[in-house]
Amino acid sequence: MKIFVTGTRGIPDILGGVETHCQELFPRIAEMGFDITIIRRKSYVKDTMTEYKNVRLIDIETPKKKSFEAIVHTFKAILEAKFQKADIVHIHAIGPALLVPIARLLGIKVVFTHHGPDYDRDKWGFFAKTMLKLGERMGTIFANEVIVISEVINDLLVRKYGRRDCHLINNGVPEPEVCDYPEYFNELGIEKGKYILGMCRFVPEKNLHHLVEAFAGICASDYKLVLAGDADFEDDYSRSLKKRSRECGVVLTGFIKGRKLHSLLANACCFVLPSSHEGLPIALLEAMSYKLPVIVSNIPANMEVGLPYSCYFKVGDVEQLQEKLEEQMEQRLRRIEYDMSLYNWDVIAKQVIDVYKLVLQ
Repeated sequence: MKIFVTGTRGIPDILGGVETHCQELFPRIAEMGFDITIIRRKSYVKDTMTEYKNVRLIDIETPKKKSFEAIVHTFKAILEAKFQKADIVHIHAIGPALLVPIARLLGIKVVFTHHGPDYDRDKWGFFAKTMLKLGERMGTIFANEVIVISEVINDLLVRKYGRRDCHLINNGVPEPEVCDYPEYFNELGIEKGKYILGMCRFVPEKNLHHLVEAFAGICASDYKLVLAGDADFEDDYSRSLKKRSRECGVVLTGFIKGRKLHSLLANACCFVLPSSHEGLPIALLEAMSYKLPVIVSNIPANMEVGLPYSCYFKVGDVEQLQEKLEEQMEQRLRRIEYDMSLYNWDVIAKQVIDVYKLVLQ
């Protein structure tokens, strides 16, 4: 079975939730004997690899413009899949799903994974939101099989398009790599257990500006706020967020992976995700795998994780977020055992393979 994957910027170690999803999922599927090829966007790739953990990698030139790159890349990827006689094209996210009908017209079977209604993101203008909504429609109606990563998304597709045969397959999280990195902590000027961690892209819907303002309102604290992440495209929002963060003494790490990230997750006081929009946040699942106390907004995607009520605050309510932070800092450093059984990547890989087999029946 030959499967081509598009809709992701690429792997390995490229910023983004879909990218993390693909990096964990497809090597596992390849290990089970399937022929997997991921089409990468060359502008994001900083290596010359042609293979990663048994997954073949093909790089395609695309314009690095957020309004066009996904569509151009997906179109070229579909043509490459047709040329190489792929059995299935697996398209991720609703923007690239706009081209699902073209793949079907070329006689290719299509699996579409819906990672969330991206048209709700603040960064998109009217035209882009319209195209994303159309992409959701095209993917849901014309894909042979549809995978959704949360019940919230499943309900959305039933209500809007009447599609009732979607496959609910959650995002996953790998086993935590608990470690210390004292040299890195000295570089950042932080202490173990004495910092709050935020980890995501610097885009408006993540509401990191609310977290910064809430932290800035806490007086005489010996804690630090650490933001791990960056923007794909530097814009007015990311520039203003970084400026305000520096004014408030926030530690900005940039985009990090590996030991640096693992050490931050292993030694944080708590993890905070104040988003107004999510699909099923991998960053939250990662924090839970490290047994961190978490503080998250009460949007449906976060509520679906089923955390205790005390972990949630009203989205956009900076004062309530500040109270939650203060409560957390007053408590002794603690770790929490979460039920992570739903988020096992090995199980998820087998569930996706079942969908592929269904497509080719």
